[in-house]
Amino acid sequence: MLLDEFLTRVRDRSEFHSDDEAEQVTTAVLWVIASRVTPEAAAALADGLPAPLDEALRLERGRPESFGREEFLRRVAQQTGARPRTAEWDAGAVLATLAEAVPRERVDQLLAHLPPDCADLFGGPAPHGEHSTGAPH
Repeated sequence: MLLDEFLTRVRDRSEFHSDDEAEQVTTAVLWVIASRVTPEAAAALADGLPAPLDEALRLERGRPESFGREEFLRRVAQQTGARPRTAEWDAGAVLATLAEAVPRERVDQLLAHLPPDCADLFGGPAPHGEHSTGAPH
């Protein structure tokens, strides 16, 4: 998937106003993922993403940290300056797009490294106009 297509899908899902906003949030979510998974898992995931998005996964962070869904979303909120509910919506938009952009085996590998209660985030909010309830932006 090309960068423009990836960002457009994230933007539409989360109802961002620009691709720049979508890119900032995507980078934040990927950065948090990279701190939670092994460097090998992060690199494998990065291989399926367009530049410069892949760079957030390639930063060396040492050993993966162990944290659950609440901390995952708190870190996304901290990175983006969003409220926790907004961070959950945004993370879902990014992860649902990620699930479309990379091969299924890479998504499965990522899910194996994340807490089980994060799996629903990969379904993400529906694109605008498809049962969307309105983002809390």
